[in-house]
Amino acid sequence: MAQGLELSVIDFRSSWNNMRHHTEEISSDRLLVRRGQAFNITLYFSNRGFQLGLDNIIFVVETEDTVYLDSEPQRQEYVMNDYGFVYQGNKNWIRPCPWNYGQFEENIIDICLELLDKSLNFQSDPAMDCALRGSPVYISRVVCAMINSNDDNGVLNGRWSENYSDGINPAEWTGSVAILRQWHATGCQPVRYGQCWVFAAIMCTVMRCLGIPTRVVTNFDSGHDTDGNLIIDEYYDNTGRILKNKKKDTVWNFHVWNECWMARNDLLPGYGGWQVLDATPQETSNGFYCCGPASVRAIKEGEVDLNYDTAFVFSMVNADCVSWLVRGGKEQRLHRDTNSVGNFISTKSIQSDERDDITEKYKYEEGSPQERKVFLKALQKLKIGSSQGPYGADLSPSSPMHLSQYGPRSSDSPSLRPSDVIQVSLKLQLLDPPNMGQNIKFVLLALNMSPQFKDLKVNLSAQSLMHDGSPLPPFWQDTAFITLSPEEAKTHPCQIPYSQYSQYLSTDKLIRISALGEEKSCPKKILVDKIITLAYPAIMINVLGVAVVNQPLSVQVIFSNPLSEQVGDCVLTVEGSGLFKKQQKVIIGVLGPQHRASITLKTVPFRSGQRQIQANLRSNKFKDIKGYRNVYVDLRL
Repeated sequence: MAQGLELSVIDFRSSWNNMRHHTEEISSDRLLVRRGQAFNITLYFSNRGFQLGLDNIIFVVETEDTVYLDSEPQRQEYVMNDYGFVYQGNKNWIRPCPWNYGQFEENIIDICLELLDKSLNFQSDPAMDCALRGSPVYISRVVCAMINSNDDNGVLNGRWSENYSDGINPAEWTGSVAILRQWHATGCQPVRYGQCWVFAAIMCTVMRCLGIPTRVVTNFDSGHDTDGNLIIDEYYDNTGRILKNKKKDTVWNFHVWNECWMARNDLLPGYGGWQVLDATPQETSNGFYCCGPASVRAIKEGEVDLNYDTAFVFSMVNADCVSWLVRGGKEQRLHRDTNSVGNFISTKSIQSDERDDITEKYKYEEGSPQERKVFLKALQKLKIGSSQGPYGADLSPSSPMHLSQYGPRSSDSPSLRPSDVIQVSLKLQLLDPPNMGQNIKFVLLALNMSPQFKDLKVNLSAQSLMHDGSPLPPFWQDTAFITLSPEEAKTHPCQIPYSQYSQYLSTDKLIRISALGEEKSCPKKILVDKIITLAYPAIMINVLGVAVVNQPLSVQVIFSNPLSEQVGDCVLTVEGSGLFKKQQKVIIGVLGPQHRASITLKTVPFRSGQRQIQANLRSNKFKDIKGYRNVYVDLRL
C-alpha cells in the first residue's frame, strides 16, 4: 500500500497571485486574493512526489462574490482608485475637495483588519463575528459603526463646533492614511476630529481596502428629520434670522455618505446594487451609531420599511420644509417648501475628475406625479409603523397636517416665492463672486405683480452657519422700505464689509443672508434667503519633470494669503499615495497680507500609474486652502 503524502511546504505564490488579483500594491509577500477568482498554490511533499490517479487532494472553498461589479471601469474606479473628490460647498457653488484614500498604502490592510477585531461584535462573540464576515451587509454595518467613536473606540471623534484646540479641525484633513495610522499608533484611541466628509472618506478607504466597491456621495440641502414625519421645521424671528430648532430638525448645507455595491439576499429581488451607508453619528440603528445599508432603489421607490434605515435616508433626500415665524411666543406658518431638500446629489465620475449628478437614482423629478406618489407611499408606511422607533413617531408637524394636505408639490423656485395674497416677490442676488477677504455685494430684487401700489418693509440680516445647519448669531442687519408701482420692479443694493463678517465666520465659511418682507395692508410675510460659501484661491502644484518609479522628482507648491492682513501659524501639508511615503508637513510661519510664496519638495515615486498630489494650507485665520495635481508615473524611463 502506498505511503500517504506528508505535506512539507505550501508556496502561496503570493507575488504571482496578487498581480492577477490586483492586490500587488498592498503586498507581494503575503497572499491577498479577491472573491470569485481563481488563484494558484504549489504544495511540496517531504516523503515522495504526488502521483496522479493514486493521490487525492481535496480543497473546500466558498467563492460566492456578493459584491461583484461586472464593469471593469467601475471596478477600477470604486475598488482600485486610491484618490478622489469629496464635494462640498452649497448647491449654487459645488467645490471638489481632493482626498487621498490610500487603501493600498503600507499597513492599511492590517489597520482595517484590526478595526474589525476592535468592533463590539468581535469583542462579544469572536466566532460568530468571523463566521459572518463573508456577508457584505454585516461587514458594512460593523465598519460603519467603527468609523465613529460613539459606541466604541472607533476611528474618529466627531465635533461640530468652533473649538478644535485639542485636535485637528476637520477641514484640514486631505486623506485617510494619516488618520488611520494615528488611530493605530495610539492604541486605537479615536482621532480628533471629523465631520461627515471625513467619516465618509475613511469608510471609503476601509471598504475599498476590503474589496467592496465604494464611492463617496454628497447630498446638498440634506434633511435631518429627528422625529420621522418627513417634515423639517425651521423657525425664524421677525428679522429673518434663523433660530435654533427646538425639535433639532435641521437642513445640512451638505451631507456626505457612502454607497457600497452588494447583493441584498436579505431583501426581495431587485434591491441589490448600490446601498447607502452613513458613518456620521446622527441617529442610532438597532442601538448603535451606524446607518445602512439602505437600498438606493428602495429609497427612490419609497420602500421605507426595508432594512436598514431606509426611512431616515429617504428623509435626507426628500423631506419637506415648513418655515415658521416666531413672534411674541406664537408661531405663524410662513410657507411649506416641497422641493428644497435633496439637491445635486453628487459623486466622482468613473475614471474622470468630473462630477456625476446621481439625484435621479434617489428620487423621481421634483413636482412630478410619480414623485408625489412615492412621497405619499413613504408617509403612509411610516404612519403604519408608528409604534417602531423614531420613524414611527407622531406624523404631525408643529400644527396638524393630514395626508390630503400633501398635495402636488409647488414648482416655484425656493429663492423666489410669490404670494397669492400680496402678489409681491423677493429675491436676493449676488453682484460679485463671494471671495474671502472681499466685501459681499448683493441686491434685493422686489417685484410687484399686482395692479395696485405696494408699500413694503423688508428686514434683512446675515449670520454664519455651520455646515450642519446650526445657526450662529447675526452680525449684520438692515431695513429697506420699498414702494412699488403696479407691476414695477426695484432693487435695493446691500454690502457687507469684510471687516464686519470676518470675525464672525465659522470654519465652514457659510453665510446665510435672509430677507423677511411684509406689506402694510396684509398680514402675510415673504421669506427668502441665500446661502453663500466664501471661496479661497486654490493652491497651485507643478510637477517639475517626468515622474518615474524610483527616480527623484521635484514638486513645486505655490500658495498665497488671500487676506489683506497678516496671518500666522501657517502650515502646509502635502500627500499623495504612491508618491510620498507619508504626509509631508512644512512649517511656513507668517504670511504677509496677500503674500504669495512657493516651496519645492523632493520625493521618489514608488508606484506607477495615475496618481494625485493633495495639499492644504492652514493658518490662524483660515484652515482649508486646498489644491491638487494629477500625475502620471511611468514604470521606467
